[in-house]
Amino acid sequence: MAVSSGEGRNADQDDPERRGKAHQRAGEEGLLFDGAPVNPPADIGYRGPTACAAADITYRQLDYWARTGLVEPTVRAAQGSGSQRLYGFRDILVLKVVKRLLDTGVSLQQIRIAVQHLRDRGVSDLAQITLMSDGVSVYECTSPDEVIDLLQGGQGVFGIALGRVWQEVEGSLADLPGERAEAPQSPLGDHHADELARRRRARRTG
Repeated sequence: MAVSSGEGRNADQDDPERRGKAHQRAGEEGLLFDGAPVNPPADIGYRGPTACAAADITYRQLDYWARTGLVEPTVRAAQGSGSQRLYGFRDILVLKVVKRLLDTGVSLQQIRIAVQHLRDRGVSDLAQITLMSDGVSVYECTSPDEVIDLLQGGQGVFGIALGRVWQEVEGSLADLPGERAEAPQSPLGDHHADELARRRRARRTG
C-alpha cells in the first residue's frame, strides 16, 4: 500500500541515543508539527503558469497530470478552447508534494495512490501530516513519534511535512496573481506566455 501509517514500524528499536538523534534531525528538517496554518479562500483560483511557479513544476507536467487525472484543477476546469484552468490552493499543495515525491524516486503509480489518499483528507488535516518515503513506499505520520520512529529505523528516508509545504506555497502565491472563480475568462488561453510573463516585464520596466 503506498500510504500507510508509520506507527509501530520500528517499535523494537528503543535506543535512547538513536531516538534523540532522530528527534533532533526531525526538528532541524521541520518535520515536527507546529499547528495548522490558516485555510485559504476556497473560491480563489490560480492559472496554470502561476500554479507551475508556486509548485516548481513545468507546464508540461501540469498539463499531463491534469489530462491523466493525477491532479486536476478544482476551482475551474478547462472548458473548451480559450478557457482557463484555475487551480485552488490545495491543488497547488498537492502538485508540490507530487513533485517532491517524484524527486525521491517514487513511481507515478505509487504517487497516484498517495494523492488519492490526500484527496480523502480535509484541508485542515493536510497541514498535520508528514509524508515519509524510502523511494519505494510512502508512509503517513500524524504524530512526532511516528516521524522519529521512521527516521531512526531507516537510512535514506525522505520526509515531506505538509505544514511546511503549505507555508512555502503561501509564500510563493503571495506575489502571484489569483482570481475568483466567477471572474470573466481571458480569451488568450492558458499558455506559457501568460500573465506571469507580463508581470515580470512590468517589474523590470517599473
